[in-house]
Amino acid sequence: MPTPRHAVHRPPSPRDPVDPARIGRRVVRRRATGMTADALAAALDTARFFARQDSRHEDLADDPRGRAELAEWERLEQLLAAAGPGAVYDPGTDDVAQAELAADAAAAAAREAELREAARVGARADELQALRELGTLAQAEPRQGDEAVRDLLTRRAGHYVQADVDAWFAHALASHRGHYADPAAREAAADLLPHPVLTHAALLAALARLQPGADVDQLAFAGRLANADPQAAADLAAFLTSRGPV
Repeated sequence: MPTPRHAVHRPPSPRDPVDPARIGRRVVRRRATGMTADALAAALDTARFFARQDSRHEDLADDPRGRAELAEWERLEQLLAAAGPGAVYDPGTDDVAQAELAADAAAAAAREAELREAARVGARADELQALRELGTLAQAEPRQGDEAVRDLLTRRAGHYVQADVDAWFAHALASHRGHYADPAAREAAADLLPHPVLTHAALLAALARLQPGADVDQLAFAGRLANADPQAAADLAAFLTSRGPV
């Protein structure tokens, strides 16, 4: 029969989130498996007895697991009562139990996907950091998801803007390099990259139309303008684009 327990408190983990109520329901279903209606009614009486006992203790009166166990015994008792004579509890035919298991499986799959993505972003950040230190970042081809890598690199740097990383993104966007050859990727980047980077890219693209073949070093001022006054740089890019090539 169920016995109330203290809720377990520990730091949340993406791999093992603790839900005392869910644990309580699962314990009840495991113990109830194969029980008849009479056995479930007896188990419910016992659960109610423990609930009354716990209500006298301040540290147990608000235990979510205890409340969930009692509510589950009540639900299962009603389920078997409606099932008719001779019925026994089987969690495999319990729609509520199966729906919860399916939701748990989906949540676990989502957590695993988040962990895999976090590992991918971390590895890519390490790669780009190594290229920066070698002075070869400019030659790297941008990939899908690199915007999240920029965010991680920024967090690693104490949230300071890293001019070389942002310049790499701006040049890649302006020249449609790597992943940004896809118009959909460039459109998505507009929601993922900060305004100065997007403005820098727009200004570079406008200047490239006016002066085809200009060297990257010759256009270094574009990044400084975009960071100093993004709106003015955006206005300049729009003005230059409206003029077209000379």
